[in-house]
Amino acid sequence: MISDIKPLLVVTGTQREGALVAGPGVTVLAGGGDGARLAQELERLAPQACGIISFGTGGGLTPELQLGDMVIGKALVGAQTRDCDPAWALALARALPQARNGTVFANGALLASADAKANAAAAGAIIADMESHLVGTIAAQNNLPFAILRCVSDTSTASLPPAVAVAMRPGGGLALGAVLASILRQPGQVPALIRTGARFSRSFAILKAKAEEAGLRLAFDQR
Repeated sequence: MISDIKPLLVVTGTQREGALVAGPGVTVLAGGGDGARLAQELERLAPQACGIISFGTGGGLTPELQLGDMVIGKALVGAQTRDCDPAWALALARALPQARNGTVFANGALLASADAKANAAAAGAIIADMESHLVGTIAAQNNLPFAILRCVSDTSTASLPPAVAVAMRPGGGLALGAVLASILRQPGQVPALIRTGARFSRSFAILKAKAEEAGLRLAFDQR
C-alpha cells in the first residue's frame, strides 16, 4: 500500500505546481526562490524519501523548444554537473513519449534575458530552472534516485519583465505586494507582464495534463 512506502519528494518552484502532484506517497516542497531555505528543507526531508524529482516549469534555452514542450532531464549543468537517474528518465519517456530528453541548467538564478539563456545553452543545456541543482546535490548526498521533469514556460528569445523576479514568496506562494511594487516602479513593464502571465497559464495547463499522463508518483514506481 502507498501508505506503507517511503514518499517521493517532489521539488517545485511554486505551491501551484506542487498541487498538481500532491497525493498519497508524495511529499511536495516548493522552493519559492529561496535557495537557502530549500536546501535546509531538502536536507530534513530527503532521508525519509525514496527519490527526488525537480518538477514544474522552466525557461527554454534553444530555439527548437516551444512553449509547452516537456523536457525530461538526462543530466544537470550549472552549479554542478550530474547525471539524472537513467531508469527513471526512461520510465518518464515511456509515459511521455512526446517529451524531449536533454540537459538542464540550474544555478539558483532566474534567467530573465535572452542573453542569459544563450549563455546557459552554451553549456549544453536546453532548459533552465531554479531548483534542480539543489535537488541533485541532496539526492547524491542521500544516495537517492534523482529526476527532472519540466515544461517550457518561456522560450529562448523571451525576456521576462522585472516583476517576475520578485513574484514568489519563500515557500512558493505569490508575492503580490512585491509584484505591485515592481509595477509601480516600472509601469512600462505591464504589457510584457500580461504576455508573460498568459504564457505561464498556457504552459501550466500543459504541465497539469502531462503530470496526469506520467501517473502516480511521476513514473517513479515504473523504474
